[in-house]
Amino acid sequence: MRIRIVRLLLDKQSCIGGDIVAEVGLAQSTVSEHLRILKSAGVIVGEIERPRVCYSLDPSRLLPLASLLERIFEQDSRGELAGPDCYHPPEA
Repeated sequence: MRIRIVRLLLDKQSCIGGDIVAEVGLAQSTVSEHLRILKSAGVIVGEIERPRVCYSLDPSRLLPLASLLERIFEQDSRGELAGPDCYHPPEA
């Protein structure tokens, strides 16, 4: 669900909390908990615009993650991450 919220914010640039609730179809309390976790992880920021909170992604915090994922995909494409005893990708 958190990935869905991040994708929503990526598509819309910013969202009011109530819009996120309507879009994902979960209870307000559940969405609030997901937003709290994303915010505490630094993935999103929430700015109070009384009486609502407007959420958006925090690019400055996401850039290091993007760099890490890029390195992972590069190593995977070279076969450097294929550990025979640790991870077996599902067969297609």
